[in-house]
This record gives sequence, structure tokens and C-alpha cells, in this order.
Amino acid sequence: MVVDKPAAMTSARVVARVKALLKAEKVGHTGTLDPFATGVLVCCTNQATRLAQFLMPGRKCYEAVMRLGIRTDTQDLTGQVISKDPGFSVAHQQVRSVFRDFSKIKEQVPPAFSALKHRGVPLYKLARRGAFVKKAARPISIYELEVLDIDLPDVHFKVSCSQGTYVRTLCADMGDAIGCGAHLVQLSRTESGGFTLKEAISLSTLKEMALAGNVADCITPMSRALRAIPEVNAGPALAQRIRCGKPITKADLGQPKDIAPMWIKVTDQEGQLIAVFSGNEKNGVYPYACVFPNQES
Repeated sequence: MVVDKPAAMTSARVVARVKALLKAEKVGHTGTLDPFATGVLVCCTNQATRLAQFLMPGRKCYEAVMRLGIRTDTQDLTGQVISKDPGFSVAHQQVRSVFRDFSKIKEQVPPAFSALKHRGVPLYKLARRGAFVKKAARPISIYELEVLDIDLPDVHFKVSCSQGTYVRTLCADMGDAIGCGAHLVQLSRTESGGFTLKEAISLSTLKEMALAGNVADCITPMSRALRAIPEVNAGPALAQRIRCGKPITKADLGQPKDIAPMWIKVTDQEGQLIAVFSGNEKNGVYPYACVFPNQES
């Protein structure tokens, strides 16, 4: 299920609302959004929570607004102002030049206000106590970074990036490169795990559908959730072997010898997802990533 997360609500709270409305046993999401952010929050229910591991590493796309001239301790609008440059002057071309430079970055230093941990304690908890821990830079990928509009002091832009990229840190770092500082004032995730904002539904719509008994209409079957993973449709005999956890080879799945995808999903003749395999063979056998011996629920 793809939810259009509202502002002023934590991702955990959205998950709790989805769980209650669906009367589900388990619900999880595939990537946290900050409370002030909106947009795509992919929620996995019941058996599908096991698919989160395949959806989380996917490409994330955002539209955002960066405000120049002000730095905050959290790098976004929720933090305390630590510096102001009200008289800054910057040409539009300079802003666009910095964006071009940052489209090529390969690593990023995580913010002090983040859920990353230091000796078992989340960094944001330490930061709130005045202990700002600086983590080492981590590898990231920026696939696209484009200015959409400049209306100083605000810059509206879109970015497509890898998991683990902090858009607010991107804003802060670009503001420093421009010379006047900056922070993130608006953020909407438009795509995650192959799911787009056009597919997302609001919590109010979900509530209406739940009351009408139509929630099944907004739930994506597990077999269609892993859109980027190649699929093999198994006959009854092979499907039964997989459900029983028997060793499965490349020949069993009819995979070409020169192709080695990261993952392979297998469905039965009814289109139900029955397993996901690692594409990295071991002794000629595909390791199971997860198997669903029962029908989807």
C-alpha cells in the first residue's frame, strides 16, 4: 500500500493508523520521512513486511524547497537558527552552478540530528543534549539534481538519489558552497521503491475505503510489488518444490547462463508470489531470500 504521508505526522504514526484501519497483524514501512515531510510512504502489511528489504534500497525521488541565507542546527525548518545572512547576494547562475557540482557528489556526512547511532544511542538524542557527534562520510548516489524554480531566498528543486541520502544535508552543504548557508523548508517524496505519488492515497481516503469495506482495492499484491525484480512463473511441480524449500538451480528457473540479477522472484500459475531468491548462486544453487508457503494475505 502506498500512502501519501501528511505533514506534521511521524512515519510511525502513519503506520499505526494504517494498521488500525486495515485491522492488520503487522505493518511496516520502507523508509522514514521526517514529520514535516509529505509524500510516498510505502507500507507493507502482514506477510508483505518481509518484502521491505527489497524495496528499501531502491531509488528515492523528492521535490524540495531550500531557503538560502539561514542555517539551522537540524538543517531544516524544525531546528534552531544558528546563523543568518539577510544581506546575501547571489546570482541565479551561481545557484545553478552549485547544483551541477553537487549532482556529481559520491559521499555525504550524515547530520547530527539523525537516527544513526553512536555507541547504541541515536545521534538526535545526543544532539538534543548538546553532544554533536560527527559521523564519517558515507557513499551515496545522486542520479538527478535539477533546479525547478528560483525565487530568492527560496530554491525549488527535485532530486533523485540513493537510500541513505539526506536532502536536508544536501541543502545545508549547497548553501555553504554558495556562501550564505541554507536549510530545507519543504520536502515531498514523489517516488520510492518504484511507487509514485500518483499511486498514493491519503489517510482520509483510506479511512473511507475501510468503512466501505473496499481496502483490498488499494493494496498492491505481493507479486506486483517488486517491480524491478525479474520474474519467473513456476508450474505446479516447481512451485511445490519451492514451497517446501527444496534446492533450486538456474536450470530449474530457466535462467540464461550469462545473466545474474541481484534477485529473482517466482510466482505460481495463479500469479501468487511464492519466493524471492538471491541471484548470487552458491554451488549451483540459488539461496532463498524469503519463501511464502501459504497464499498471500
